[in-house]
Order: sequence, then structure tokens, then C-alpha cells
Amino acid sequence: MKNLELNSIQKKLLLRIARETVENTVSGSAPGDYSIDDPVLNIECGAFVTIHDHEALRGCIGNITARTPLWKTVMNMAVEASTRDPRFPAISADELDDIDIEISALSPLWKIKDIQEIEAGKHGILIKKGFNQGLLLPQVATENNFNRKSFLEHTCLKAGLDQNCYKDKNCEIHIFSATVFGEKDQEG
Repeated sequence: MKNLELNSIQKKLLLRIARETVENTVSGSAPGDYSIDDPVLNIECGAFVTIHDHEALRGCIGNITARTPLWKTVMNMAVEASTRDPRFPAISADELDDIDIEISALSPLWKIKDIQEIEAGKHGILIKKGFNQGLLLPQVATENNFNRKSFLEHTCLKAGLDQNCYKDKNCEIHIFSATVFGEKDQEG
């Protein structure tokens, strides 16, 4: 499971695309028209866009896998995170100066048989059981000081399942890694 290698120029471009997309979406303008010829940014890759307002989560939506290039996935998820996260109202124009954007470019999913393979803070988790599924990004474990067990429990709860569902043999557990970067990383 290998992280996507992105250099600082690629990260800045993806963050600019996400920021401009959020701003255009909020103002009712058409999305930007980008022509990206960078081969790495044209790899089909899952990604999440996370929006914070003064450190508080304000929106987070992504695609686990993608059928579009990374830059296009980021653009699409910026629209979704800013307007369609069901946990929050859409971002308003007066919030734009206060938000920070973070991008998580995902590795392919890896189905595991043994929970000992999970490294909290390094791996994200996707849990599936029946029609339910829940996902937590790797940085959620770090931000909340979760160990492996609590990370699994919170992922089960995110899926709308009992916190110990990961022990059920009918529960699928997938892990992934992510290249995570944000506007805050680019400051200074």
C-alpha cells in the first residue's frame, strides 16, 4: 500500500483548484476550467476534501475510489464538501475567509484479515457489513488520540453499527493510506 507521491507544486495546484472550486460554488459561478497535463495529477485516485472553520469540521466528503483524474476528483469533492455534507449547512460567502481546506489523496483499499495490520494514524479504515459502511481517514486517529481498538470502534459507529461490529466474521475491514496536506501546511 503505497502513498501517492506529490511534490509541493502539485499540492499547491490541487489546493488552488479546491479553493477556487469552493469559492466559485459558493458564489454561484461555474466551476473553473482546468487543463492539467501533469501525469501524477491525472492518475485516477480516490480523495477527500475536508473543510475546517476555525479548527471546527465544516465539511468532509470524498470518493474512496475514482474514475476521474485526481485533480478532477478534488474539484468534485470540493463542491460536495462545501455544499452537500448532510451534517452541515452549505458554506456561505461570508465564511470563505475563515475556512481552511485539506486534501487526502488515497491509496487503493486493502482488505485485511487481521486487525493487527492496522496502524492507527498511518491507515484509514473502511468497515462494511451488510448495507452499512463507514470510513475514517488516517488523520482522525491522530487528531483524537485513538489507538487501534478505539479507531475500529469509532469506524463501526460511523457505519451506524455496534462499536464492536469489527469482531463479526461478516464484517469486512479495509485499510488504506493517504497523502494528507492542507492550506495550513502551505503557510509561512
